[in-house]
Amino acid sequence: MTHLELFSGIGGFRRALDLLTNDGIMDFESVGYSEIDAKASITYTTNYNTEGEIVLGDIVTFTANPHNIENLPDFDFLSGGFPCQTFSVMGSQAGFEEDRGQLFFRIADILAIKRPTNVLLENVKNLYVHDRGNTFARIVEELHHLGYNVISNIFDTQDFHLPQRRRRVLIFATTHPLPENANDMFTPQNVAALFDDNYQHLGVSHYDTVLDLLEHHVEQKYFLSDRIKPTILSNGSGGFLSKSDINQVIARTLTASMHKMHRACQDNYYSQDFIDSNGAVNPVDNMTKEQLAQLPIRKITPEEAFMLQGFPPEFATNARDAGVADGALYKQAGNAVSVNTIYAVMYYLINNHYLY
Repeated sequence: MTHLELFSGIGGFRRALDLLTNDGIMDFESVGYSEIDAKASITYTTNYNTEGEIVLGDIVTFTANPHNIENLPDFDFLSGGFPCQTFSVMGSQAGFEEDRGQLFFRIADILAIKRPTNVLLENVKNLYVHDRGNTFARIVEELHHLGYNVISNIFDTQDFHLPQRRRRVLIFATTHPLPENANDMFTPQNVAALFDDNYQHLGVSHYDTVLDLLEHHVEQKYFLSDRIKPTILSNGSGGFLSKSDINQVIARTLTASMHKMHRACQDNYYSQDFIDSNGAVNPVDNMTKEQLAQLPIRKITPEEAFMLQGFPPEFATNARDAGVADGALYKQAGNAVSVNTIYAVMYYLINNHYLY
């Protein structure tokens, strides 16, 4: 099955499809990709063989000329984690009234001309409720208008053997008929149950907790300075109180801005004694914030961030060797789709003959 990946980032969809191909589940072949971020494109081309593929670049510029779309090679499957800032609780929530929210319609432009059989789209969970559900309803309406049957649900990365809390909407659209109960059956529980029965025999990376992937020895640059530790550990003040705990065995959601080092209520930090003891020693249980600030505490490395999204650590190392700085790597990991989630959903769709 031929595949076009839009808003590719570091290729979360592509990685999942490559693994499905390697595992003999279904064969996928990439015909092209789009990505506007130059650093993400370096990471992508460093880790995938893109020779002979179409590079769409900026999707807005590309789709502005319908002939560009018409000249694309035919493909069967389109994927894309279209930009979510306008739908996220952390963004402006301007939806379709804001330029980035219009990017869904650039996907629709391609669907209208190329008519791929299958589509899988990803976005933040808030997409379901944005503008009292009107935004999501408009997306489904547009897909129906283009001749697609649609099912969707919210899936959490931690349910697919990656230790990160990350809830995302996945929308599957197909020109094939679907069973009447398809949307009722397309649940996190059903997708996870099938994945649980098989993941150990598949090519996906899998970890029970972050302790399975945290390195015991990392460069000093990843450790917090004495100056910043009190800020990182602070629970805030006034109307901005949050529980800022370190040493989370299931990581908090990776964000595109984690390189800015938010407080520990939002980002992930670990004390060295917790790592060295494989979790047997957790100073959070019996130390004050002031005492914790005296300990060696570090942020996760880009390699660990990539692993929390289901990528091999060498994806980050290869990109760094190609000149991509750590700040950009953190951003790429935070923007990525979780490989295991995509693999599990695709595995379910294929096994239930929703995608063929």
